[in-house]
Amino acid sequence: MISALWPPLITGWLLTLGVEALLRPAPSVVWRRPWATQWVHLASWLLLFALFVLVLQRPWFALVFVVSLQLVVVQTSNTKSATLNEPFICQDFAYFLDAILHPRLYVPFFGIGLAIAASSAGALAIAAFLWFEPSLVTQHGAGAFLAAGAGLVAVSLLLLLPALRQLPACSLAPHDDLKRLGLAAALWAYGRLALRPLDVSGLVAPFEAPDDAASFEAPGDAPSFTASIAAPIDPARLPHVVVVQSESFFDPRGWLPATPPGLLDAWDRLTQEAVSRGPLVVPAWGANTVRTEASFLTGLPADAFGIHRFNPYPQLARRPLPTLASRLKALGYRTVCVHPYPASFYGRDRVMPKMGFDEFLDIRAFPGGEHDGQYGRDGQYGRDGQYDRDGQYISDAAIAEKVGTLLDHSDNRPLFVFAITMENHGPLHLERPVPEDAPRLAASSPAVGHEDLRVYLRHLRNADRMLERLERQLTPATPGARHGMLCWYGDHVPIMDDLYRKIGAPSGDTCHAIWSSRRPSPTPPGGEPLEVAALGQRLVDQILIDAESAPCDKRDPFRQPRSPQEQE
Repeated sequence: MISALWPPLITGWLLTLGVEALLRPAPSVVWRRPWATQWVHLASWLLLFALFVLVLQRPWFALVFVVSLQLVVVQTSNTKSATLNEPFICQDFAYFLDAILHPRLYVPFFGIGLAIAASSAGALAIAAFLWFEPSLVTQHGAGAFLAAGAGLVAVSLLLLLPALRQLPACSLAPHDDLKRLGLAAALWAYGRLALRPLDVSGLVAPFEAPDDAASFEAPGDAPSFTASIAAPIDPARLPHVVVVQSESFFDPRGWLPATPPGLLDAWDRLTQEAVSRGPLVVPAWGANTVRTEASFLTGLPADAFGIHRFNPYPQLARRPLPTLASRLKALGYRTVCVHPYPASFYGRDRVMPKMGFDEFLDIRAFPGGEHDGQYGRDGQYGRDGQYDRDGQYISDAAIAEKVGTLLDHSDNRPLFVFAITMENHGPLHLERPVPEDAPRLAASSPAVGHEDLRVYLRHLRNADRMLERLERQLTPATPGARHGMLCWYGDHVPIMDDLYRKIGAPSGDTCHAIWSSRRPSPTPPGGEPLEVAALGQRLVDQILIDAESAPCDKRDPFRQPRSPQEQE
């Protein structure tokens, strides 16, 4: 082998061990890990070094390039651990492309200044190495260079393949696995598992439609109700159903007693009449909305997806399961998903049709949604789309208006709308509180001075206004007309890690409510937190309960007369 390769090869291996030690929380020291993880780390370094040497022809340049990439992963992992309570995992490599396509969602958490400085330093380093370090091809000839590079690749594979087979099993608890295995071994272990397709044959799909819909029993909170359905339910008896997955929605008042009064007035009124309400256990913290979303729509807990629990959508796009939407569609519903962001994000444009949605309305359905917006005054928004944004994203008020339009122009079928909001998505520190509209904390509150909290509370109040508006829209205008049902829940708590370090973090649970315009007997307060995977089934149960007791009246104030083509 070319002797010039030895110094950077050994130096780089030692540097990778030092860079790995920068992880927070830190993994176990090398000599306390299983031997297979140590060989995986060494073989990974050899393989990456060899590949970059073959491309760059400069070993010291290859060393700096590989170590720099490792630093990026380590910094990403530390930031993710601080904000999302989870380190970097193999599946997160896919988000690097998303960071390029949607930089606002990712780059600010690392620091825009740091990103600019790192990019500039990288460009200067590339220019310097290309200029000052001579190419191995010119020094030793192409044949010797290629032989040395191929030899390094072969040695790395001879070390890597048997070591991978000896890696300890993963617990799929990312912090524990990273501490026990180290960075390289944990990435390889998760990556190998992620290559296995989701085994849908082993999953019990809660929303599998019964063959004859012959019987139905209410959930545990209404044990006295049992109905026998001799025939499929008349769609005229079914309510319009709106489900809102509200971005970063939770009730902060138990965690932060100094929260301004009147913040969630509409939520308090609605929960007093709700047939189901209370804390909601979700599998996400601060982000990773699709984990909560997938559990709600499929009725499956996150751990049912195995390694794919961290982002189930790529697998569900290939191997669809029965979902809440497909179950309601089988009952006669028209199903619509509304999400005011590009449809391709998280692959929702491919997933939602497979999950039973007839239509998916993304950011293009909102006037001016793809352009910079401006604040509306006192949270009011006009139908001309002038104020479709609030802060960085499409407003909750604009989504409420879109849902109202869908209800106003629904056909003869009952309508199911699943709305995924964006207004309260971070980074919150990119916004400044609107002086006349941002809630103010009591002077004695330990949270005073955290402007991102005021930004969050302002958007939370806007979510409360959206809820109030949807409640009005789902209340029938005339007696006996089709009634409505609203299910509202939060996907995760917000990212405010500085504030959490100062006053303590919330539990991580969000909250939920299911409300019917027929005002059945409300659920008494208290009870155990509900898993989000069980929320959709509870909603279906309540829909069927309401449908059985609803008057059969064909009139529908939300329905437009059908066109001759539709009647045919």
